[in-house]
Amino acid sequence: MRWWDIEPVLELERELFPRDAWTPALFWSELARARGPYATRRYLVAELPGADGAGGGGRLVGYGGLAAAGGTGDIQTIATARDRWGTGLGGRLLTALLGAATEFECEEVLLEVRVDNPRARRLYERFGFETVGLRRGYYQPGNVDALVMRRHMDPAPPDHGLDHGPDPATEPQGSPQGTVPHG
Repeated sequence: MRWWDIEPVLELERELFPRDAWTPALFWSELARARGPYATRRYLVAELPGADGAGGGGRLVGYGGLAAAGGTGDIQTIATARDRWGTGLGGRLLTALLGAATEFECEEVLLEVRVDNPRARRLYERFGFETVGLRRGYYQPGNVDALVMRRHMDPAPPDHGLDHGPDPATEPQGSPQGTVPHG
């Protein structure tokens, strides 16, 4: 997420969470901690392709954010446009946030979810989150309770028997090929 994404994110935020939407100042504050060598946040957006079919420039349909400190990640927010519910977009956003938690070397990831949001709870459970607590009246002004959920991070992703290419211990070291991810 970049500064120019804040306005479309706020539009979606207000549509999905009219009573307890984040403020512009809160998003700006979070983004201020998402860049540089001491970054402790990762925020991302999902957009539909633009009119030319290329990425970017299209309608924003989802976003998510993670804070990390002391080996613990905290999913701050995750949302998808209603017309994208059931498409797997929420799972892709969550996968990306868990990847960020791995990059931040988090041992566990926490999140809060409204007790009246069974769709989100099922998503988190599919990803290995377990309920560990309850925060009464967490979401204001509606005074809605939140479940606290936790997922322990695996030290290494499971292999699943996939071929990962040459063994670096036996193959000569050369320059890496392909693209390098960047943020």
